[in-house]
Amino acid sequence: MKGFFNQLLRIDLSRERVSVEPIPDSILQSYLGGKGLGSYLLFKENPPHIDPFSTKNHLIFTLGPLADTPFYGSSRYAVFTKSPQTGIYCESYSGGKVTLSLSRTGYDAIIIEGKSDRPIFLEISDKKVAFHSASKLWGKETYEAEETILRKVGHKGSGALVIGPAGENLVKFAVIESERWRSLGRAGIGAVMGSKKLKGIVFHGQKRRKLADPASLKRLAQKFKERVKDHPIVNVYKKYGTPMLVSIMNTIGAFPTQYWSKGTLEGWERISAESLLERCQVSSIACPHCFMACGKISEVKEGKHRGLRIMGPQYETIYAFGGLCMVNSIEEIIYLNDLCDRLGMDTITAGNLAAFAIEASKKKKIDEKISYGDVDGIAEILTKIAYRKGVGRILSEGVRYAAATWGMEEKAIHVKGLEPPGFDPRVLKGMGLAYATSDRGACHLRATFYKSELSGQIDPDQVKGKAKLFVDYEDKMTLFDALILCRFYRDLITWEDLREIIKSTCNLSLNKRELKTMASQIVNLARSFNEREGLTKKEDKLPRRFFREVLQKTGKTIQPGDLEVMLKEYYQLRGWG
Repeated sequence: MKGFFNQLLRIDLSRERVSVEPIPDSILQSYLGGKGLGSYLLFKENPPHIDPFSTKNHLIFTLGPLADTPFYGSSRYAVFTKSPQTGIYCESYSGGKVTLSLSRTGYDAIIIEGKSDRPIFLEISDKKVAFHSASKLWGKETYEAEETILRKVGHKGSGALVIGPAGENLVKFAVIESERWRSLGRAGIGAVMGSKKLKGIVFHGQKRRKLADPASLKRLAQKFKERVKDHPIVNVYKKYGTPMLVSIMNTIGAFPTQYWSKGTLEGWERISAESLLERCQVSSIACPHCFMACGKISEVKEGKHRGLRIMGPQYETIYAFGGLCMVNSIEEIIYLNDLCDRLGMDTITAGNLAAFAIEASKKKKIDEKISYGDVDGIAEILTKIAYRKGVGRILSEGVRYAAATWGMEEKAIHVKGLEPPGFDPRVLKGMGLAYATSDRGACHLRATFYKSELSGQIDPDQVKGKAKLFVDYEDKMTLFDALILCRFYRDLITWEDLREIIKSTCNLSLNKRELKTMASQIVNLARSFNEREGLTKKEDKLPRRFFREVLQKTGKTIQPGDLEVMLKEYYQLRGWG
């Protein structure tokens, strides 16, 4: 099978044993790599109903056939496990140079199982796997940990992944960090790594995957770049990155504010993309093989955080702390972003939990006195979460657990235990369908349907017939995740492009119908994993507040009947009966 190494690396931490196994062509032809291969392996390897922190929960890294190739937007990799936060299917994707290092080890998938009896980090190359002590690194923040293990390995071209104190302390939304600021976020993948006493992994090697027709793929990439390099989408990402959404979402009243009570933040201009460019020294950065350069390295120019430098903040971090917590200073959001990165925590869940704690404080459910916009109070809460101290011990379990503990279930906003990103479904109805059906809980990335509704491709208020376009987008994004391609190329790469890419890379000739069938198989596989864990259609729902509370000012709402119509159509299109 071209485009793959047909090799799986299995690492048993309990015994410190390593084995290499073949991956049959039949599996790759059915599912490709990335999400397809990861979902297949997770379903096959994980026994049903295990505790996410048990030795039997596997941590599975996968690549797609485009990794370390010249096609644009291809510097991506994925991780799969059972989530400690939600108890269901968990996937996460990230980009950057580490993709090249990971690919050059010569494996399509790496399965990590068992649990070490001491803190360690792994060195994985195309020649060997080494188990190194990480006892002196245990407790260190992510920046220092990553720098240290790369220095210890001392191999040029290495890439590293690490966890911070949050992952070590089994905070259920801990992330894995790389290249200082890149996160494998959402649903607690970093906590699973921490439960295995695995502080980090370093990758290096010289292997290169054999493509079906390298010259053809190179021509495709060049033609593609010429076609889209001056597209407005490319230019706006280059200039503003994802923070451009702050003004858009506030303008239409869909920017979740004051813990999901409002759709617009007063003074939002102070946390917009324009404010970021004005108040910080901002430079663009791109992953390898990318001309989009959506990443923004931001350095605070003035004030108490002067000199603080991060990659970001991304829109989701701005929404979580700026909207939900009502912090109306871009510099303070950068400060909170940096704190989460150092500690190794998902900013979406962290911002949701900080805002929920503010609501709990107002209702005197907790002793802490914390109010909206209180940056120092929010920072203290985040630190308590990472180290599981005081009120942080409860919040470290996620909002579903905190709400049950404090008797605030009616206030809590989550789907299947995962807090939503920054798109209010009372305005963007299709995002309600996205949150309800996503295999990892409330997620904006499985179909990125907010883009269709914001761009006018379909009316945000439309309900009937919406699922058809939604499924088309979800299928396309599922193939993106199997290859693995960056989401920001979604409107630039066509179905015909996907067909030609797969032909040049893997020598598979598939038409659009066959591609959609492959995508459906992958979606069904993730669904099957969740069903085996006990999930039913009853869990495909939204928080009651979205139905009961009208958004202040705009008066927007979503009705239970709206979701029912979309779900019924969606199930029919998916063949779920």
